[in-house]
Amino acid sequence: MDKIIGREAELNLIAKYHDSNRPEFIALYGRRRVGKTFIVRIFFKDKFDFFTTGILEGTYEEELKCFCDSLKEYGYKGNVPNNWLDAFSALASLTAKAKRKKRCVIFLDEISCFDTPNSGFIRALGHFWNQYASRQDNVFLVICGSATSWITKNVLNNKGGLHNRKTHEIHLHPFNLAKTERYFVSRKAKWSRLSILQAYMVLGGIPYYLNMLDMDESLPSNIDRLFFSEDAPMRNEYRRLYRSVFKSPERYIDIIKALATNKSGMTRTEISDATHIDSGSGLSEMLSDLVACDFIRSYRNGLKKNGEFYQLMDFYTLFYLQFCANPSTDRNYWKNTLNSPIQNTWYGLSYERVCLAHIHEILQALHLDTIHTEYYSFRSKVTSPKVQIDLIIDRSDDFIDLVEIKYSRTKYEMTKEEREKIERRVSSFISETKTKKGIQTVLITTLGCELNLHSDVCQRFLSLDDLFA
Repeated sequence: MDKIIGREAELNLIAKYHDSNRPEFIALYGRRRVGKTFIVRIFFKDKFDFFTTGILEGTYEEELKCFCDSLKEYGYKGNVPNNWLDAFSALASLTAKAKRKKRCVIFLDEISCFDTPNSGFIRALGHFWNQYASRQDNVFLVICGSATSWITKNVLNNKGGLHNRKTHEIHLHPFNLAKTERYFVSRKAKWSRLSILQAYMVLGGIPYYLNMLDMDESLPSNIDRLFFSEDAPMRNEYRRLYRSVFKSPERYIDIIKALATNKSGMTRTEISDATHIDSGSGLSEMLSDLVACDFIRSYRNGLKKNGEFYQLMDFYTLFYLQFCANPSTDRNYWKNTLNSPIQNTWYGLSYERVCLAHIHEILQALHLDTIHTEYYSFRSKVTSPKVQIDLIIDRSDDFIDLVEIKYSRTKYEMTKEEREKIERRVSSFISETKTKKGIQTVLITTLGCELNLHSDVCQRFLSLDDLFA
């Protein structure tokens, strides 16, 4: 059996719910390629009382036929269902034959695909659960899908027949760096943490993407093969990714492209202006969908409730839009541009996002995980030139940590110019926020910082190793 790396917590939850001796309705969701189907199939060893999966962009007739073909595969011999109510009635008849003393496991994968316009799928699913499945102590229904926003609207926040019907939800997130390293170790890879970090910046913590790496090749060779070769497999993933998550992906992609142009994020108004999507045309809902799917994050500019920003955080998307939207004809582009300004600048910006995706590890390294903290970003409004601080940790012990993030392939050396920039940021923050708290500056580097005449502008130092904790 395939070994599952980094999903022990989710597997333990599934095992706990499986042993509950009551009917269970589990909603498992997360980004495309994150491993949802894999962990369900491995946990149950592909032994289901019923399993089916939807067809991406299928018609009503195609989706219903797919479901009915699965019914036949599991032994259904009744009349051919003509609609979703009939299909779920057939499923109830089929699973009623399961042994009462064992779990009756029903797995509906890529469930959003079945919900074609005016099909009545959701109502039929709700009727199936309310009328039949919820009354059978042995039923274990798992629905799964990449369309996280669909599951959120139609299952988790349903106002009709499925209102409050799911018993548990599991949101499967991408790997963090620690889990990514465990995956590399399981593949017998001999890569350094810096190389693992660089791979993470390109592919994110997405198991399916990481599995495409050849551990016997260098990272630059892998990147060229996956993104820049003649038949590069990752070049077409971008459009597939958003089509699999959103039924009408065009406006979502417009938002993603707009956010890709601004490293520190944009307000709702700025996004509306850049995309020409009116704030009253569902923009808030689309932004919430993108957050739920782990593509973007929302954060505050200080502690003000109305200072919300949105920032693109999907590493694969960031890499694709930077280097593959208008691809080079050089089949060895990445190797041929090693250590170039364009690569180094991109790594620097990407490392900032990696740190923002590992805030809990940063708090732990600073021994702040046992006290109350709030974290946010800061954009000056008065200071000229304007300053930006990507991470501020506001502590309940009357201190505020201003976090500086620096990427370097060697040990970082603070310069006089950089020291003055940090001092200007600190001064601007104090002046504009009027804070009375003590201020400390934290420097996060990749391979550590050389202590010199200028490094004492920072009071705490973290490195890449702390992000792997």
